[in-house]
Amino acid sequence: MATYYGTYGQKVQYLASDPSDPQIGQVWYNSTSAILKVRQTVATNAWSSGGNLNTGRYGLAGGGTQTSAIAFAGSTTGGPGASLATEFYNGSTWTSVNSMNTANHRYGMGAGTQTSAVSAGGDEGTGVVSSATELWNGTSWTSNPTGLNTARFILAGAGASSSSALAFGGDARPSAPVSAATESFNGSTWTSVNSLNTARTSLGGIGLQTAALAFGGSSPGNNAAESWNGTSWTIVGSLNTGRNNIAGAGTQTAGLGFGGSSPLTAATELWNGTSWTSNPTGLGTARYAMAGAGTQTAGLGFGGYAPGASNLTEEWTGTQTLSRTVTVS
Repeated sequence: MATYYGTYGQKVQYLASDPSDPQIGQVWYNSTSAILKVRQTVATNAWSSGGNLNTGRYGLAGGGTQTSAIAFAGSTTGGPGASLATEFYNGSTWTSVNSMNTANHRYGMGAGTQTSAVSAGGDEGTGVVSSATELWNGTSWTSNPTGLNTARFILAGAGASSSSALAFGGDARPSAPVSAATESFNGSTWTSVNSLNTARTSLGGIGLQTAALAFGGSSPGNNAAESWNGTSWTIVGSLNTGRNNIAGAGTQTAGLGFGGSSPLTAATELWNGTSWTSNPTGLGTARYAMAGAGTQTAGLGFGGYAPGASNLTEEWTGTQTLSRTVTVS
């Protein structure tokens, strides 16, 4: 008869504490807790309701993680006087914090965390695009002396902090209604770098300054995706559902794309670094012009147009690797 040792090459380990880096399929006995455990992957891949934003809006931006997110800018009505509101999410509720300095950031780019974020570009709902840049230090926003080289709105962004970000695509009217421009930010200055292969607006963006992903965008929505290596963009696997005003979360190699319009959709897709896979179930409420934060295994989508400015937040739980108790009898 086959044994565990013969099949897997080792006996069940008898340990005083859980191993620091257990492998998938590994089984061990924790002698301190008297529990038999196994390392396994658990595929949930579903959205659930989170706490509502205090200020419902769309065309907003954000960053951070599922349990430590920031939301800022956007529009409550679509008219002049876009929102200045900034909010923090702790995994269950949103708290209003200090507002932005100018209302120029409706449909602007955003990147970073609760303690270090950047917002650039956008408009006030008047159709006059902006290059304005503001930096968040965890407490307040500061207007940066220099803005984007190409003023635009409905652009995308990626980055880890207020000193490491990337802005790409957008509408630079009247000079270029559909832009391919890409700019890199070092904390004080934006530098124009190599452009997208496909000029577009209303696109999604995730990742870092040196490893980003651009996807979807324009109207009618396209499904093109491009990967950024810190120097240039490369066309990669396309979305299954082409759309604009799409939101995203995650990294260049493990991403999430959700929501969008033309038509309004709840569609959710997972990116593995090579191709997109459509998830059987989408957002609980279809909407577009949302913001996203977090990872492919623990994502967050908030705000959007549903129709009307939405205050909804949804939390994504993806495939996770967990240590589970083995029940025996």
